[in-house]
Amino acid sequence: MGHEPAGAGHAHPNQFALLRQRRFAPFFWTQFSGAANDNLFKFAFTVMVTYQLSVSWLPPALAGLVIGALFILPFLLFSATAGQLADKYDKARTVRFVKNLEVAIMLVAAAGFIAGQVPVLLLCTFLMGVHSTLFGPVKFAYLPQVLGERELTGGNGMVEMGTFVAILLGNVAGGLLVALPEDVLIGGHAMVAVACVLAALAGRAVAQCIPAAPATDPGLTVNWNPFTETWRNLQLARGNPVVFRSLLGISWMWFFGAVFLSQFPSFAKEVLHGNEQVASLLLVVFSVGIGTGSLLCEVLGRRHVEIGLVPLGAIGMSVFATDLYFAARGLPAADLMGLAAFVSQPVHWRVMADLALLSLFAGLYSVPMYALIQLRSAPTHRARTIAANNILNALFMIASALIAGALLGAGFTVPQVFLFTAIANAVVAGYIFWLVPEYLLRFIAWGASRFVYRFKVHGDEHIPTAGAAVLVCNHVSFVDAVLLMAASPRPICFLMDHRIFRVPVLGRLFRLARAIPIAPQKEDAAAYEAAFERAAQVLRDGDLLAIFPEGGITHDGSLQSFQGGIVKILARAQAEGIEVPVVLMALTNLWGSCFSRIERGGAMVRPFRRGLFKPVGLNVGSALPAAQVTPEALREKVAALLAQHIAK
Repeated sequence: MGHEPAGAGHAHPNQFALLRQRRFAPFFWTQFSGAANDNLFKFAFTVMVTYQLSVSWLPPALAGLVIGALFILPFLLFSATAGQLADKYDKARTVRFVKNLEVAIMLVAAAGFIAGQVPVLLLCTFLMGVHSTLFGPVKFAYLPQVLGERELTGGNGMVEMGTFVAILLGNVAGGLLVALPEDVLIGGHAMVAVACVLAALAGRAVAQCIPAAPATDPGLTVNWNPFTETWRNLQLARGNPVVFRSLLGISWMWFFGAVFLSQFPSFAKEVLHGNEQVASLLLVVFSVGIGTGSLLCEVLGRRHVEIGLVPLGAIGMSVFATDLYFAARGLPAADLMGLAAFVSQPVHWRVMADLALLSLFAGLYSVPMYALIQLRSAPTHRARTIAANNILNALFMIASALIAGALLGAGFTVPQVFLFTAIANAVVAGYIFWLVPEYLLRFIAWGASRFVYRFKVHGDEHIPTAGAAVLVCNHVSFVDAVLLMAASPRPICFLMDHRIFRVPVLGRLFRLARAIPIAPQKEDAAAYEAAFERAAQVLRDGDLLAIFPEGGITHDGSLQSFQGGIVKILARAQAEGIEVPVVLMALTNLWGSCFSRIERGGAMVRPFRRGLFKPVGLNVGSALPAAQVTPEALREKVAALLAQHIAK
C-alpha cells in the first residue's frame, strides 16, 4: 500500500480542523507571520523612499522596482542550496534556524528605519529575500511529510489562503504605520521598526512548537556552488515529466498574478480614476479571491488531490481576465475619487467581480498543482524539487515585469496588457494540458462525476495512495473508466476491450489516458500478448492497473462470469518478484443510464432517458492478496459489494 505520511490516519471534518493540530498549526502561523513581516517591511520601506525621503541615487519611480528586484534575487541565487539543506536536515530545526535569522535581520532593519538609512534597509531587503528563499523549500516539503493524501489539498489551501491574507495584512499595516507623523513620541518609522521585530519574534516563538520532521536524505553532500546546483536541480525536476510540467504551470500562474499585482496602482489611478485607497481595495479583492479559491479546492476535490480543477481554474482565469478588459476599457474620464465614491458607482462592481473571480480561479488552478508536485516528487529530493519551482517562479516573475513593461512602453494600455495576459494564459494552459493530458482527463472525469451523475464513493480509503495495485470492477457502461478516474487520487491505466476505442469521443479519451486495448487471443494473438506485456510494465512501474474481468459491458445489467486474464497478469508479476494487492470495486445504479446498453438500438440512443444528475455509486472493498485470487473468488466479492448497495 506504500508509506503514508505522519498523521495520515487523522480524521477531521474539514481543513480548518488542522489549525487545532500540533503537526499543522505552529507551522501555519510561522509561515503566516513570515509572509506578513516580509510585506510589512517591504511596503513600509517602499512608501518611505517614495514619499518621505529624498534620495538622489534612488528616484521614487525606481524604488519599488529596486526593492522588488533585491528581494527576488536570492531566489535565483540560493534556492538550489536551500533545497539541499531542507532535504538534508530536520525541517523543524531548519525552520527555527530561518526564524532566528529573521529576528537578526529585523533588528538591523529596525536600526535602519529609525536612522533613515536607505543602504541598510536595502541590505535587509536582500537578506529577507535570503530568509524567504531558505524557508520556501521547507514550507512545501513539510506538508506531505505530516499530512495524508486526503489532507494535502486542504493543507495547501490553508497555506495559500494564509499567505495571501498575510501579504494583505502586511501591506496594510506597513502603509498605515509608516504614514504616522514623526513629530510624536513614537513616530511612524519607529513603529515600523517595532512591528517588524515583534512579528519576527512571534514567528520564532511559534516555530518552537513545530514537531520534528526528520531529514529525508540525511546523507546528502551539499553542493555550495549555486550555479551548478541550480542546473542540477532543474535537471532533477525534469526527470519526472508530470512534475516538471506542473512546475512550469505554477510558474506561469505567478507570471499571470505578477502582471495584475504590479499594475494595480497604475490601473487604479489611470483607468479607474481612483486614489491609493482604491488601489488597496483591488489588492484586498484579489487576496480574498485567491484565499477563497484555495479553500474551495478541498470541497470541490472531496478531500483528494483533484488536479481536474486545474483546467477549470485556467478557463476561469482567462474568461474573467478578458471580461476585465471589456469592463474597464469603456469607463468615462473622471476626477480622482476616493473609496466611497468608487464603490458607490455600479459600473465599478463588474470590475471588482472580474478581479475577485479571476483570482478565485487562480486559487483553484494553483493549489492542486502544488499538491500534485508534493505527492509525485520522490521524498528524498522533494525539497530540491520545490527549490527548482522557486527558481522558475522567480524567472517567470522577472519575465512578467519585462514583458509588461515593454508592452506599456510600446503604448498599450493597462487593460490591453490584461487582455494579452488572458489570451496568453489560454495558449499556455492549453499547451500544458496537451503535454500532460492527465489534467484534461481528470477535468472530464471530475465534471462527469458531478454534473452528469451524482457520484458517491464508499470505501475510497482502500484505493492505494502509493505502489502498484490491480483494481477489479464490474463493467456496466461506456463511462465506467471515467468514473474510476474520478474516484482515484492517482492516475489509472486501464486494460480494455479494443472495441471501445472505436466509440467516438470516448475512444479518443481512452487513448489520451494510455488505456491498453486487448483483443481475444483467437482474434489477434500478437495484440493479446502485447496487452499483457504493457499491463506487466504498469505494475513494474508501481502504478495502478484497472481491469474489467467480465470482458465486456453487460447487456442485461447482471454480473457476468469473470475471465482468467487477471490470474495471468498476477502470475507474471509474482514471477518477477512483484506482490500486487487486488482491490475490489463495484459500480452501482449505473445500469439504465444512457451510456449503458439498456436501449435496443445500443448505448447513448436516448441521452436523457434517466435524466441528468442520476445518483450512481462506487463501493470499494479491502485489498485481496494475489495468492487468494481466482476468477470465481473475485466475482463473488464484487457481487457482495453490489449486494451492499441493494441492501441500502
